[in-house]
Amino acid sequence: MGPGYSLIPSLGVTPTRRLWQNYSRSMTSLQLYGVTLRKTKMANFNTKRIAVSPEGKQELYERNKYSAAVKSGGFLFVSGQVGNRADGSAEPDPEKQLRLAFTNLNSVLAAAGCSFDDVVDFTAFLVDPEKLTSIFFKVKDEFWGALPYPPLTAVGVTWLYGFDFELKVTARLPEA
Repeated sequence: MGPGYSLIPSLGVTPTRRLWQNYSRSMTSLQLYGVTLRKTKMANFNTKRIAVSPEGKQELYERNKYSAAVKSGGFLFVSGQVGNRADGSAEPDPEKQLRLAFTNLNSVLAAAGCSFDDVVDFTAFLVDPEKLTSIFFKVKDEFWGALPYPPLTAVGVTWLYGFDFELKVTARLPEA
């Protein structure tokens, strides 16, 4: 299916581009197959990508040509954070490594004016899930924050560039 098309049960593929164009120009709501779609105001909805780096880490991200995080559309998209020491090497102790990964994650969140309470999606990558899951659940509770907790996806992987854990999140940006 291409852009402007939606699959509607029992009706097959139906072109909707013209409906949406008219809707976005002149209407405040649209009745479509028994569902009412309403326009919402998106004041200050910035779709540009704005890079975020924690203090003292800019050189690392510039050298490797990626951002620690990007602000866009009211959200903060954080690159996977690992438990690296100051020299960039992996902390050998898995529990300490995970604490460092959470500390690094929190520094990226803070650089964007966020905290862990702003996290709306959390993905953890673990190299050896059978061995590391208990460590993950023990340490995460020290950093997790208050209810409601974010959705969590844990993925077993075969390699993380010498690290045991990688933590990747999406957070909502606080309203200005």
